[in-house]
Formats: sequence, C-alpha cells, structure tokens
Amino acid sequence: MQNKQILRNLVALSIIPGLGARRLRNLVHKKEQLEKVFNLSKSQLRSFEGIGEASTLSILSFDRWEEVDTILSDTENIGSEIVTITDTYYPELLKQIYDPPLLFWMKGNPEVLNTSGVAVIGTRNPTPYGKKQAHKLSYDLASKGLTIFSGLAYGIDAIAHKAALEANSGTVAVLGSGIDNLYPKRNASIANEIIKNNGAVISEFPLGTNPDAGNFPIRNRIVSGMSLGVLIVESGIQGGSMITAELGLDQNREVFAVPHSLENVAGSGGNYLIKRGAAKLVQTVDDILEELPMYSQPDDKEKEISQVQEQEPSKGWRDLELNDLSKKVCELLEHKPAQIDDLGDELGVSTSQLLVCLLQLEMQGVVSQKAGKIFSIE
Repeated sequence: MQNKQILRNLVALSIIPGLGARRLRNLVHKKEQLEKVFNLSKSQLRSFEGIGEASTLSILSFDRWEEVDTILSDTENIGSEIVTITDTYYPELLKQIYDPPLLFWMKGNPEVLNTSGVAVIGTRNPTPYGKKQAHKLSYDLASKGLTIFSGLAYGIDAIAHKAALEANSGTVAVLGSGIDNLYPKRNASIANEIIKNNGAVISEFPLGTNPDAGNFPIRNRIVSGMSLGVLIVESGIQGGSMITAELGLDQNREVFAVPHSLENVAGSGGNYLIKRGAAKLVQTVDDILEELPMYSQPDDKEKEISQVQEQEPSKGWRDLELNDLSKKVCELLEHKPAQIDDLGDELGVSTSQLLVCLLQLEMQGVVSQKAGKIFSIE
C-alpha cells in the first residue's frame, strides 16, 4: 500500500524546477524524511548533500499543492497509477542506473515491472528479414518466460510486443509521451492488449506530454535500464536504437545484435556494434540465453563487467555537425573535465538529456568517460 503523503510529496518534488536528479536522489535516500520533507527547517534541508540555498528556498516556498492534487486525481481518472522509486513495484534493475526516474505513470500489471527480460529494439521501417528475426527471437525469448521490453514504436518495437503477446508472456511498453497521450496512436490496440494480458504501459513524462523528438532518447534509458540485455534486431548507424545500445553498455547491460547482409544499410548499425566488440552476434535465441544469469551454467567463465570497444579515430568536435547542446558541452569540457551533474547544473538541462548527449559524443570519439561519470574532451 502506497503511503499517500509520500506519494504527494514526491509528485510535488518532481515539479519543482531546478532540483535535478542528484538532489532528488539525496532526498529520496532518506525515506523516513520524505513524509515530512516540506515541513523540515532550512537547516535540516541544508543537511542533505547537494541541497543548497536555492534548492532549500524552492522547497520551503512550494505552494503548488492544488496542482499536485490535480495530477493525482487526473491520474486516477484515466485508470493509471504512479509508481515511485520508494515503491515495492519499482524495478530493482532500474534503480541501478545513474539517473532512474523519480516516478512514472503506469497502466497494467505492476508485478511485470520486476520480471527478468530483454529489450528488443530496432528500426521503424524494417525489411522482411528484420521483421522475421524480430518476431522469431522475441517469441522464443517470451516462450522461455522472459519479459519483452520495448518502446511501442512502429516496426521492430511493435513486432516484439505482438510476439510476446502471442507467446502469452509479459511485455512492457515504455512511452516517449504522456500515458494519456499514447504515441503512436495507431498502436493503441497493442497497448490495450498489453494491459489486458498482464503487461504494462509506462511513462515518466507528465500527463499530457506530447511525443516530442527529444523525449525518445531519454525514455530509451528506461527500456535498457529495466532489462538484463538489449537486442538490436535492425538499425542504421544513426538513430534511437544505437543510442539505446550505448545506454545499455553504459548501464553494464548485455548487448546483442542480429547480423545483416553488407548490402542491407538498414542493418549496418548492428554490424557496426558487432565489429566493435560492443555487441554479441545473435543467430539463435540460445546466443542470448547463455549470457543471462538465470540460464548461465555454474562453470561458465565469469563475465567481464565492461565490454572492450574498438574506438573510432577521434575527430575535433568543431569538424562535426553538432546540435547546440553538444556544442555547449564541448565548449565547457575544453576548459576542464566535468562531472555530469555539475554540467547539468551549469547548462540548465536534466541529467537524462545530458547523458544521451554525452554518450553520442563518446560514440563519435569526441569525449571520454571516467569513473564517477566524469567526462573530458578526447
């Protein structure tokens, strides 16, 4: 049973601008304080690591309780519920990533959130070969009792969800829009089937959020974060699937890829990951199963925590076509290495958005990452 006051307080904290993931984590870490966080004194709030003067004043002056109660009532009215990081049903694997969402909206069966599974992702425009492999591998994984995690997008995502449903297994769809603004709308029937068949549809984005392009790379960290491994069925060199693969590697997840013909540009991303040693080549479902803990044999060789990746020759960041955020990041890192939370504070962007940006720069050979999420220019 959720503690209603803690839920109300967490929703309130989530809508205070500028708190950021690190500060919220520090507040949530002391669960016994959550029930009375808005009644704490200035000195008590300042005792939390990372909670400075500005954050303290934001909490002490918070007066948007009517908005909080509207969020809670609207959530209930659409048949959804909010799962917070303090709840029993919050996925344990997701808690292990660097920037887990403080809370997310869910429709469906909360018990499926903590089941063992694999993320299956790929292009929105698959070839017949890609469709066949996505269906077969997803169905075989689901038949082994594994949950399929994906993003409900057209193409590979939708095929993976449908295959899990055919196998009478659980599947979880992670949205890049508000849970009340399902996207793509043409896949609403799949979402309904997922919910009806003991799966779940979830979103960390507030109610009413539109499916803006920038939301999808951010949501991809949840797709990989909930999973034991990430399977790339078909993807080009650029795109969301490659971002998810990099996020998976950053989260110490297993990454798998289906090989493609050299003439198939749609599959060049998977081939690239295999070539780098960043993904294991998959021909059958057994290639995936033997890497997962529940199927590993006791005498199996202990797996390395990190994967060896062949680095591409580095380029100067000014020689690349970068978006505005990437340019600002590079300009700051040129002066000195910086920790991701400090970068986020300086740039005024969320850790989740910044992590996607930094991992893309890392893929391009522009930045390198050290322990503690410290990044520097190569």
